[in-house]
Amino acid sequence: MRARSGCVPDGRIRAAALRARIETLKVLVLAVAVIYAAIAAIFWLAQDSLVFYPPPAMPKPAAPEGWRIEDVAIVTRDGTRLAGLLALPPVPRPPLVIYFGGNAEEATGYAAEAQQTYGPRAALFVNYRGYGASAGKPGEAVLVSDGAEIYDWALQRSDVDTARIALHGRSLGTGVAVQVAAARPARCIILTSPFASTVEVAKEFYPWLPVALLLRHRFDSGARAPQLKIPALILSGSADTIVRPHHTDKLAGLWGGTVERVKIEGFGHNDIDLHPGYAKAIQAFLDRCL
Repeated sequence: MRARSGCVPDGRIRAAALRARIETLKVLVLAVAVIYAAIAAIFWLAQDSLVFYPPPAMPKPAAPEGWRIEDVAIVTRDGTRLAGLLALPPVPRPPLVIYFGGNAEEATGYAAEAQQTYGPRAALFVNYRGYGASAGKPGEAVLVSDGAEIYDWALQRSDVDTARIALHGRSLGTGVAVQVAAARPARCIILTSPFASTVEVAKEFYPWLPVALLLRHRFDSGARAPQLKIPALILSGSADTIVRPHHTDKLAGLWGGTVERVKIEGFGHNDIDLHPGYAKAIQAFLDRCL
């Protein structure tokens, strides 16, 4: 009996220790949950700064020989002033390419390369809200709405052939260009380093976050692609680590019209345009569709 009664305190001690460990585990689980929720909340609140990287304004570039570069100011329906440049070749009423830049791009910087990239075609480079000298704050809805207004502004020009307008989007800008193509009658579209949606891209960077629930700026090109019947040129780099090739492949597979693919081996997200085949492919495509 003494031996048996002597076990009671040991059992109580072990039970108390187990309860203490359980309580400690509960506290740890709660702390992890609170930290995770806080990180998710920070992502939700700060995602504009994670998705958009507005660059400062650049000096106006020199025009290609024989070309003219015109300052552009477009005031949107909500009163926001967008700033850009229109590069005009020395030919009467040329067709027009409207460019939608990538993230952290000051789009007007490409005006000097208009001839090299597009050949004898006019090119319109307007910065997103908050980018360059454009006023306002960027966001998916306003960028797409502004894109349609930029297209409508171009329709008022008598010095370009408004029946022959192509769109060109790069990276983030592909998400804008696809939605503008769904709303306006472009002849064809060029997509550099495109994706099906930012949600799928973000999942690879934040696999531990429920980005499908948190991300507001989704740029869901894949949802619109099957309904778009215009010809598309899709360019991608095999070494792209930001928009990995399978994202581009998915969008190309969903496209409703004819698709021309150009995969540039050894080049990535930010240097794809340095390959000589990049501009060559764009000009050849434009020769066929404009």
